[in-house]
Amino acid sequence: MSNSNDPTTQNATQQQPPPPNPAQQPPPPAAVDLESGRAARGGVVSNIMEKWKKEDLLKRGSSASRGFGFIFSFLAFVIMASNHHGDWRDFDHYEEYRYVVGVAFLSTFYTGLQSWRIIHELQTRKELISWRNLAVFEFGGDQIFAYLLLSAASSAIPLTNRMREGADNVFTDSSAAAISMAIFAFVWLAISSLISGYKLLKQSYI
Repeated sequence: MSNSNDPTTQNATQQQPPPPNPAQQPPPPAAVDLESGRAARGGVVSNIMEKWKKEDLLKRGSSASRGFGFIFSFLAFVIMASNHHGDWRDFDHYEEYRYVVGVAFLSTFYTGLQSWRIIHELQTRKELISWRNLAVFEFGGDQIFAYLLLSAASSAIPLTNRMREGADNVFTDSSAAAISMAIFAFVWLAISSLISGYKLLKQSYI
């Protein structure tokens, strides 16, 4: 028979750990993994929605800038192409004015085509050209036509100024109006080139 005063028995009793407290136990690992998975999925969905919003904003900005570029390019083309008043007051007698007509026509075609494409993509949510290839095409096209518009206007301004020194009439006024429209078209295509340059720079990050 063992003695209750035996030191061995007392040490064994004292070394037994206390029962665990259920309130202090950590949550099951499965619950932690489930919450982490939900948070990760929520972050992915949020990133996708943010990307779509940025793409729509850029498309709307491009559509607006090219839309105004189309309007002013078309006005420059129509005003200069209809500038026929007989004798020396005929635009096709001057190389500078023929240059304005040609550039304004090409710019009208380019901006009109780009505006139609953007509006079509916004309505159908389908891209006609891949995002990566489109960024390069837009940036190059905007830069080229912005330069051509500025070049055409710059070449026609000195000729118009010399004519207006000798005679200020409907022909010179129409020429000045067409040049002004070409400059406005250049400004809007320059804005469009900034947007397309941003898209080209950030195409891997948004």
